[in-house]
Amino acid sequence: MKLGFIVNPIAGMGGKVGLKGTDGVLKEAIARGAKPVAPKRAIEFLQKLKEKFAQTKIEVFTCPGIMGGKEAKAANFSVQILPMKEKKETSAEDTKTAVKLLTAAKVDLIVFVGGDGTAKDIFDAMQDSTAETPVLGVPAGVKMYSGIFAVNPSDAADIVLAFAENQAEITEFEIMDADESAIRSDTFAVKLHGFLKAPFVPMRIQGSKQVSPETADEKENQTAIAKFIIEEMQPNATYILGPGTTVKRIAELLGVEKTVLGVDIYKNGKVMLDVNEKKILEEIEDWQKTWIILSPIGHQGILLGRGNQQISSEIIKRVGKQRIIVAATKSKLRSIDGNVLRVDTGDAEADDMLKGYIKVITDYREWRLMSVQ
Repeated sequence: MKLGFIVNPIAGMGGKVGLKGTDGVLKEAIARGAKPVAPKRAIEFLQKLKEKFAQTKIEVFTCPGIMGGKEAKAANFSVQILPMKEKKETSAEDTKTAVKLLTAAKVDLIVFVGGDGTAKDIFDAMQDSTAETPVLGVPAGVKMYSGIFAVNPSDAADIVLAFAENQAEITEFEIMDADESAIRSDTFAVKLHGFLKAPFVPMRIQGSKQVSPETADEKENQTAIAKFIIEEMQPNATYILGPGTTVKRIAELLGVEKTVLGVDIYKNGKVMLDVNEKKILEEIEDWQKTWIILSPIGHQGILLGRGNQQISSEIIKRVGKQRIIVAATKSKLRSIDGNVLRVDTGDAEADDMLKGYIKVITDYREWRLMSVQ
């Protein structure tokens, strides 16, 4: 099997620092203290791939330097380097060049480490090619609304193995990308660019995000959930409010403002808007009296690790699983693939802590237990 491998080294750097993406704001992200995310995810994927392919021959072609070669060396993974110029700073054009070289080399599958922007770059590059090479994403971005991503690096390695053994169905997935400048202004603006073929393994592919319906029943359900949560809120406690319209409804009933797409802090009738990881760690004084309120992403069922990286693994571990409040309308729960919630924080310790069952509030004084994987 011939595998193409591309890393977008800056993907995901805008997450923890609250920039909701990295497109066009890399310097600001670095100024805010952002650290690379994609290289670690790439190394994890390659290490898992090495374990999975212990008895199966695989030939990996990748880019020089920080677009794959450096990560392969760190994972002690033998690769063939594409004839590209190594750069200290890379761009979308470098990704597109790599795609063209990989399709020319007739690889069987292209795996990339990045987010929706990287997926769009690969989609654009393949429009000029007659090849219909399937593509798989290893999630390392901030939002990842496209359906072409594995749930995490380990699942990506499982999918590659299934593909190599002809155990994966090839299907088309949406390539979607958000207008990050609009999202930074708290406006949800996502465009469907087209479709790419990818190997599909149930419960290993995240699927595309499903937007909550703007119906009277949905809003009534959100209001009932919000009323129940507010009744149970403790005085003098601090609440970290995750993104989404369900959580925003809680703020509306509390009579305070809230960002739809950001993370906010609520305490004693006051709200601190659009905070990042650093601000949360600075502002919270008593972690024993701190709660996190979240709603999973529609269809994907991802609770942490997509679009809310400001709530980092460090914060999750300080708060603890027992003080995480999960809210989801009944229609959202019905939409979730596999009827399970998923976490992908990038921290194995935090992910393991969250696994098991968690209570999900679904209506006024109604809840159900959901499995977290």
